[in-house]
This record gives sequence, C-alpha cells and structure tokens, in this order.
Amino acid sequence: MKQNNVLKIWKEGGCVVNGWLAIPSGFSAEVMAQGVAGLTWDSITVDMQHGVQDYGSAVPCIQAINTTSVTPFVRVPWLDEGAIMKSLDAGALGVICPMINTADQAKRLVEACRYPPLGQRSFGPIRAGFYGNDYQPEANASIAVMAMIETQQALDNLEAILSTPGLDGVYVGPADLSLSLTGKVGFDHAEGTMQYDAIMGILAACKKHGVHAGIHTGSGDYAAKMAQKGFQFTTIGSDSRLLQVGMQAELTKVRTAGGGLKAGPY
Repeated sequence: MKQNNVLKIWKEGGCVVNGWLAIPSGFSAEVMAQGVAGLTWDSITVDMQHGVQDYGSAVPCIQAINTTSVTPFVRVPWLDEGAIMKSLDAGALGVICPMINTADQAKRLVEACRYPPLGQRSFGPIRAGFYGNDYQPEANASIAVMAMIETQQALDNLEAILSTPGLDGVYVGPADLSLSLTGKVGFDHAEGTMQYDAIMGILAACKKHGVHAGIHTGSGDYAAKMAQKGFQFTTIGSDSRLLQVGMQAELTKVRTAGGGLKAGPY
C-alpha cells in the first residue's frame, strides 16, 4: 500500500504542505510533483470542483503524482458518493469535499470513503488496486477524509460535524466562508476581521475534537503563518496561480528594465 504522507505527518504532529492542480494536464501534475531544487509538496490535490478538471483529466494527474512519493488527493465537485468512490478507485489517498454544512452530510462523506463495516464504499479499485494486494484491508486506515467548512451554516453546526466518527480533518474554504459571512470574497484574511476570527474559531474547535485543521491560502507567507497558529494542512494557491505569479514577476522585470521594452505588434 502506498504510504499516505498526510496521515504520517499528522501522526508525527507536523503540518502538511499541499499543492493544488487546477490545470487538466498530466504534465503540469508531473512538474508540480517533481518539485524544484530539492523542494516539493507533501501532497497534491486535483481540483475537480473549481479547477478545469474532470475525471478524465484527474486520472492522468494522479498517475503523474504517483511517479513520486507525493500523496495524491482529490477535491470532488460536491457531496456525490459516486464521484467520491470513483476518485478513490482512481488512486486518490485523500478526499476533500466542499460545502459540508451538517453532521449528516459529514457522515455521508465518511461512509463513501470507507469500506464496510465502517462505511458504504463499493469495491472496485481499478487503479488503486495497483498499490498492492493489501489495498482493500488497508484502505480504510490509509485514506484521509476532509470536509470543507465554508459557510455560516457549517459554523453553526461545527461541533456536530467535528464529532463525526471517521472524519480526519476539515478544510477551510476562505473565499466562500468570507462570501457567506460578509457578502464579499477574500483570501488570507487579516487579524481582527470577522473572517479571521471565524477561522481561528474553527481551528480551536478542531483542536478540541482532535480533528486536523486545513486551510487554503494565497501565499507561502500566509501558509506559514497558519501553520504557526496550529493548522496541520496548508495549501498554497494552485498550479495556475503559481504560473500567473511567476509570469507577473518576470514580465515586470523586463517591462520595467532600463529603457523599457514595449510590447510587440502581436
């Protein structure tokens, strides 16, 4: 069975650094998983909700990630048991599910990720079976299940959600959480804001219940800050966002060079 780095790091009390795949390309996934200058991610999540990904593109991304020791996760489009099970059968070792607002929804999520008697997952690991003959006996203990907390309703039901047996972690969606609380989208919220206070409240509740807390961030600086606060799973942007940031930085250098280089006619 392929080692799930996320569960290992959590057991050791560390913080997972997670990458994010919005681009539907096995090559993009391979570049991310290989890392650079000896640095890489602990896990990488294929985003099938807001990324330009579907099942057909997610499978090559998982295959590319599996050429390395990085752990493949999937954010499924919604609380859809069929989509969750297919993602696991494709080889995902972790599931992040959006818009979990009630304890019943959290229970459905967990049950879709666990084989009986702990859940209702159907057996058919068409790719995941390549992890070894021990896949089915080891799967329940080797797959991480994370529920996204990103609405006022989820905050209202947080204690019940965190009490769900088998739920490994929650994942803060800061944009939707901000939208739900204030009517405005935002990332990397500053201390003293309503959104920041809500995020810290989620973290405190997770610690109380022994559930791992994760969050999506827009920068490495903010991810490090959240790790220092106690978050144990931090995502930095996405492959598409990192491409934009790198492009902006290099174009700025050349466009502002001495004498200035102007754009060509095309």
